[in-house]
Amino acid sequence: MKLYRNLPAKGTPVVPPLSAQPAGIAQPMAIRLAVGFTSLVLLTLTVFVISRFALTNDYASGLSLIEETLSDKMFWSAVAVGFLAQAIDGALGMAYGITSTTFLLSAGATPAMASASVHIAEIFTTGVSGVSHAKLGNVNKKLFLRLLVTGMIGAVLGAVLVTQIDATVMKPFISAYLLIMGIYILSKAWRTIKSNQGEPRHVGKLALFGGFVDSAGGGGWGPVVTTSLVGSGNDPRTTIGSVNFAEFFLALAGAASFTLLAGTGVWVLVLGLVIGGLFAAPFAAMVTKRLNTRTLLILVGVLISVVSFFNLYKALLV
Repeated sequence: MKLYRNLPAKGTPVVPPLSAQPAGIAQPMAIRLAVGFTSLVLLTLTVFVISRFALTNDYASGLSLIEETLSDKMFWSAVAVGFLAQAIDGALGMAYGITSTTFLLSAGATPAMASASVHIAEIFTTGVSGVSHAKLGNVNKKLFLRLLVTGMIGAVLGAVLVTQIDATVMKPFISAYLLIMGIYILSKAWRTIKSNQGEPRHVGKLALFGGFVDSAGGGGWGPVVTTSLVGSGNDPRTTIGSVNFAEFFLALAGAASFTLLAGTGVWVLVLGLVIGGLFAAPFAAMVTKRLNTRTLLILVGVLISVVSFFNLYKALLV
């Protein structure tokens, strides 16, 4: 992945702390179980959504529901946001949640609605991504398991916070957080990665914090966890794969918490994000091929920072 190609100078020995698992070699039992569980969840959710729509709506009401959805401005806003967010995430390997939440807040969604929608939509995107990484041997079992539990705990705690506090109180803080993350992503364009000779430290604490801000702020797992680990010199391939696979379980925990705490009145946004994301995949590949990493980081950092600053300005005026 192009995001982390600023490696040490030629001739500098690189000893990744977590050895890459070559593709084609049998995966550890823990990874195989995780892949099986993820595949089962994705299949079950897909069948559930299709069957629920088919069984609870006759032909006339089904057409009426489709027409109502297509006439909803928030749906089309979510489609546009999903397309943009997936294009950025596909090109950079991060920032789907941050980009989606930033623009959903601009479109009028509350912090809880925005974060809930993003996490439910991410179940599908991160599930497919995680299984793909595992099949290609990009997931390190030890790092994956160290990220898993504390990341899920952080996601649940973040969901509790954002759903229990008034939206008008939370919005300035969420916008300020997104502004900081936008500046942080922007700063990555000028940072050089140094190799790390030992195993990553404080992974559990990093995952707890990353999961918390991801749910509370609607994004941040990738920028916080992936960039921290790779930025400290850990093997990019297994780090990205392990963090992405762990994100599926993070999204699942966050989505379940949001469904219980905030209800299910976000399906229009979820549908828009998923549809927009599907169309963005080939565009993201084209962008990645044509633009270099530094240019992409600058564009995303500036975009998120400007929009978040505008959201913060509006929130403080209320």
